[in-house]
Amino acid sequence: MSARDIYHNTVRLALEKDGWTITHDPFPLQIGKKRLSADLGAERLISAEKELQKIVVEVKSFVGQSDVKDLQQALGQYVLYRQILNQMEVERVLYLAVSQPTFNSVFTIELGQILLKNQIVRLIVFDDESEVIVKWIPD
Repeated sequence: MSARDIYHNTVRLALEKDGWTITHDPFPLQIGKKRLSADLGAERLISAEKELQKIVVEVKSFVGQSDVKDLQQALGQYVLYRQILNQMEVERVLYLAVSQPTFNSVFTIELGQILLKNQIVRLIVFDDESEVIVKWIPD
């Protein structure tokens, strides 16, 4: 099992505060004989529709020397996990969880905006101090 991201527990707590039930920690992924895992699986009841909303969350801290390098690695992992979830026919929406400072430095500039505009990645933006979710993209 790979090491947990430094914000793993922060995101887990923020999801729980937002009404999510953590169903998997980690969330298992398998394609052929390869076994991987995303950080979290969660679900919550949508009261008006009486349906469960299910997600998978990959947490990334972006603490390397280069935001671009961190983005490349996170995006590659995100795309791979999304394809594996599709292949497994798992009906969960994949999100990348990033801190507010990471969102501000990476996803508000052209480099990150193009990913959001073209709906390449879905984000959960969290405040690492108050341990709450501040933004879902798209919402």
